[in-house]
Parts: sequence; structure tokens; C-alpha cells
Amino acid sequence: MAGQIPQRFIDDLLGRVDVVEVVGERVQLKKAGRNYSGLCPFHQEKTPSFTVSADKQFYHCFGCGANGNALRFLMEYDKLPFPEAVEQLAGRLGIDVPREGADDPRAQQREKKRKEGVNLLELAASFYRERLKMQEGQPAQRYLSARGLSDEVIKTYGIGYAPAGWEALKQHLGARGIGEPVQVEYGLLIHREDTGRTYDRFRDRVMFPIRDLRGRTIAFGGRVMGDDQPKYLNSPETPVFHKGRELYGLYEARQASSKLEQLVIVEGYMDVVALAQYGIHNAVATLGTATTEDHLTRLFRLVSRVVFCFDGDRAGRQAASRALETALPQMIDGREARFLFLPEGDDPDSLVRREGTQAFQDRVTCAMPLSEFLFEQAAQGRDLNTVEGRERFASQVLEALNKVPDGMLKSLLLESLAQRSGLAQQQLKVLLEKRAQAAQRQVEPFESESPSPVAVQTASYPSSRTRSQALSPVGRIVQLLLHEPGLVAALPDHLEWLPEDDDAPLCRELIALLKAGRYRSPQVLLAHFQGSQQGQALAVFAKRELLIPKADREAELNGLVEHLQYVQRQRSPQEEYAALLAQERAGQKLDKEQRQRLASLVMKLAQRQ
Repeated sequence: MAGQIPQRFIDDLLGRVDVVEVVGERVQLKKAGRNYSGLCPFHQEKTPSFTVSADKQFYHCFGCGANGNALRFLMEYDKLPFPEAVEQLAGRLGIDVPREGADDPRAQQREKKRKEGVNLLELAASFYRERLKMQEGQPAQRYLSARGLSDEVIKTYGIGYAPAGWEALKQHLGARGIGEPVQVEYGLLIHREDTGRTYDRFRDRVMFPIRDLRGRTIAFGGRVMGDDQPKYLNSPETPVFHKGRELYGLYEARQASSKLEQLVIVEGYMDVVALAQYGIHNAVATLGTATTEDHLTRLFRLVSRVVFCFDGDRAGRQAASRALETALPQMIDGREARFLFLPEGDDPDSLVRREGTQAFQDRVTCAMPLSEFLFEQAAQGRDLNTVEGRERFASQVLEALNKVPDGMLKSLLLESLAQRSGLAQQQLKVLLEKRAQAAQRQVEPFESESPSPVAVQTASYPSSRTRSQALSPVGRIVQLLLHEPGLVAALPDHLEWLPEDDDAPLCRELIALLKAGRYRSPQVLLAHFQGSQQGQALAVFAKRELLIPKADREAELNGLVEHLQYVQRQRSPQEEYAALLAQERAGQKLDKEQRQRLASLVMKLAQRQ
């Protein structure tokens, strides 16, 4: 549901859940006086330095410094975005998560429709599972048995059977009062425009329910048992299903292990379940699409290593090249991507059956690192013994490196390129910077030179959301903090200087994140917000160069804050009161000084009336 989660609900939720129970489900804890202790789940250690306090409802590691409440633990340990972590905690108590603006009739209608759609798809999944057990499902049973799938794997993945009839599911759902239009909307029925007739989309197919991270059925994939085409048929895009974001088997992989270290991306449903049959439970499949940025964003929130698994033929290599292009912008420090190419004519299903579990896992372990695949691709068809061959090789690698976020990996790739091409590393670095500047000019015009710190205090800044216009003072602060996160230490402890303009919510959230002390890299900041509206806004700020020497940036930040403080002081008591009230209603707690100021403004305004 759209809208922010009220802060008062979060506070109440944290007051009702027990951090010891939440942590204890994932970490082995022992009573140690009034607290509990165990091995820290966030770094390798042999002697316990991780403590959980039932009194304070807080965890802390004296080894790596990790700390927080139950909500923070779920976000860090389960790699959950904030809203999903709140949902999970609320689910423990059997309560719904409210959203500000939830009294909006349109928001209520959207949420009601979403729940109806999920319930409808769950009914369909149950119908398919039951039909698999019946007489008409025997051909599907024989097919699954011939593929070597056990009853346990079939149950784990909720595999079912869609009968051959044209209206079996339609009649089943219709008898339960579910109309045809909603069945069409959620991809279960096909509507023929020429005849007006509707009929089941999936017929005489083995059915694989596609589940979201909470285990709710959001779509289906159906596979034929013979030679009919198409071999695989997926649900269309619906209000709850988007192919470019979802991955088959991700829910089951997380259920199988709470400590996933890597995930293997394969091509089809049968590859996922066949590997599971052989004890390999960390495989997922895309849904008829190439791997997207959204796929990788979701996976890298859960694990630090992703292994792409492709056929060894020409089509597989081409698919791997596309995956490489998608992966490069995601490769911030701490992430790893590898490429596994299977023998020609094999897929994961056939290979694991022939070679067994350990042999397949050995292949995954020995998968080609992203760096090697990158250099192999660039060297293909080129004679590196010639000047021209090395030039084209280096140019292609530099083009790829231009997409990699700044960090250790990028530096090491540049060093390796210098060794392979015979060019000096410093020379390659200069060429790379020139390419980056050229690419920047193609995306957008450079912003004009920033005003001096002195001029900032008197300049007038129009509010702006577009790339080519001047930034507002708050927008400029966001830009400065994004490019140089360490500047957050120069900001005042309170946020009274921050006006309520278009950029203020993003600025406030960015400052809170930086003051928590965990982010010191622009790439990691962008990755934190990846896929959100804040992430889109920050990406725009990231593309605008600062065009100011590093030594002058703190002075400019101080000048901006002083300017905003001056503007705030010029506000009328009514305006100041409205701003503080708006901040409180937005779920932002007022500090002691702000609460005192709010009380004094109430008295002052009351005296005027």
C-alpha cells in the first residue's frame, strides 16, 4: 500500500516484540546474567562478543560494532528493505501495517483489489494442486516421476496440474462467486475480443506457482508435457506480478536456508526444482526475460554473490554478455558475480542428474569471475600481440569499466587491464576519466559553476526537480552529501534549519542514514535506495558534477546551512509553528529544543488571538 508507515506504529511495534526472540530464531544465544550472548552473525568470530539485552530491547557486538533493535536486526540479517521488515514484525503479532493516507478511498480500493487478487491466485494454486492428485492428473504425475521429482519437492514448490478442459478453472472459481473480469485481469482467463468468449489460459500443463518473498502466489508458469509450443507459458503482467522483478524459487531458497551466501540464476522452473531434488536449494530462475537490474538489486540485498548459469553454446554466451552489461553498474565493493557455462547440449536439470550433486556444486565453485569473463569478452577475435589489437581490447574494457561504481573492484580491474594491455595504469585512469566526462555530457549539460560560499548566503534559489535547472539550497546539500558523505559531520545536531521544500524529505532521510554511521560511499548510498523513488531522485543528483574543489565543499555546506538558518529566522511565528507541526505529523520526532519552541509558539499565538 502507498504511503509512509507512521512512526507511532513503529514505536508501538518495537514495544510489543521481543528482540531476544527475533534474534534467537536466527542466532544461538545463551543466558549471560541479565543479557544473552552468542557468536556475532555479522562477522566471523570464535569467541562470543554479541550481546542481546531484554531490558533495553537492543543488540550490540563489541567486535564489529553492529547494533540496533529488532527492526534493524531483520533489515541487516535477512537483508530486508525497511517496509518488508516492518511487515514481518507486524506479522508476528498478527496485525496489519497502517499507512499514512490509508483513509484515502482510492488507496483503500487499491489495497482491497490487491488482496482480492492474491486471494484469487491462492485459490487457483490450491485448485491446481488438487487436480494433480486426481485421476485426470495422472499424466502429470507420471511426467514428474519420470523427471525424478519426489513428493516432498512437489509439495515444497506447490506444483500442480491444469486440466485439459477449456473452462475447468473458470467454472471452479465462478462457483465461488469470482467473476470473469477479475480472472482475466489476473491472467487466469483469456478474453477473445472477436467472440467475447473467455477460457482458461493454462490447459493440460504442469503448473508452477510463482511466489513473492512472503510466500504468496502472485502468478503461474505452466509447462507442457509433450512437444507442444510454447513449452513454457507464464502469467501476463498483472497488478501484483511484474516479470522484470520476480524470480522463481526465491521464496523457497530463503525458506531452505536463513544464511544464504550465494544464489545461482538458471533459465527454467524445471532447472530450479531438479537442483532442489539433488539438495541444491539456492537456485532461482528468471521468468521468460533476461536478468534485469531489478532482479540483481533484489538478489544482492539477500546475498553477496550471484552465479549466472548458461548453456555453453553461442546463445548462452550472448545471454551471458547481456547479463554482464546488466551486472556491471551493480558491482559495488563487497558484491561478486560469476559465470558458469555448462557443456553444450546440457542444462542444469540434465547435468545434475548425470554428474550428481557434488560435481555440479564443484562447477559452481569454479565458475568464472566477472573480471575474467569481462577480459575474455574483450579479447575475443583480437590479436593482443599487435598494437591495434591491444588498443581495441583496452577500449572495450574501459567502456565496461565506465559502468562500474568507483571502489576497490574498479581499481583492481584497471590494474589488471594495465598488465594485460601493456599500458601504464595512470594513463588508463586518465582515459577512463575522459570517457566518463564524455558520457556525462551526452546525458545532460553540465550545471553552471556553483556560487561561492559567501554568495550562497544571499543568493535566491528556485526549487527544482529537473536536471538542467539550478538546485535549491536543500537540493545542493543533498548533492554535496551524496558525493561526499563525510560532510554530514559538519551539520548541526538538529534540523531546525531545514525548510519544508520538495527536497527536504529526501535530505532528512539521507542525513539520518549518514549519521547512523554505516555509509561512506556514494555507490553504497545509491544501492541502499535502489528501486525506490528516493533512489531515482538521488540518481539525478549523482549525475550532476559538483564542479567545486574538494577543499571548498565544507565551506559551501556551512554557507548553505547559515543561509537557511537566516531564512528560518525570518519566518513568522505562524509559519514556524506550521513547519514544526508538519514535521511532527510526518513522523519525525521533535527533539527537546524543538518541543520547547513549539510550546512557546503555541503560547505566543494564543496571546495574539
